[in-house]
Amino acid sequence: GYGLLFAGILLTTWAEGVNKFFEPTVRLQTDRGQRVVSVGPYAIIRHPGYVGGSLIFLALALCLGSLWALIPAGFSCMLLLLRTHWEDQTLQAELPGYNEYAARVRFKWLPGVW
Repeated sequence: GYGLLFAGILLTTWAEGVNKFFEPTVRLQTDRGQRVVSVGPYAIIRHPGYVGGSLIFLALALCLGSLWALIPAGFSCMLLLLRTHWEDQTLQAELPGYNEYAARVRFKWLPGVW
């Protein structure tokens, strides 16, 4: 569990470090000149922050040693999957260059899977 927690924190921190537009809400930051970020973990998957968050949720349940804690962790992961889908739709519709990026970096969460 602690290894998974470390991996989740590392991935999330890396994503935040290379993406100055990283934030908790889904909105285009036209006031800040938002553009597509395609370096670091974004060169491999399109939504590394959500993957890192999911790893953290699952890891915390394991660190607690509670199978019951996997229920809210799993629910939280499902919500992040749904949010990923919505955010990706928004970015493809509204962020210039995102469609080309999505064609180049095909996977949202896990290379070769989704």
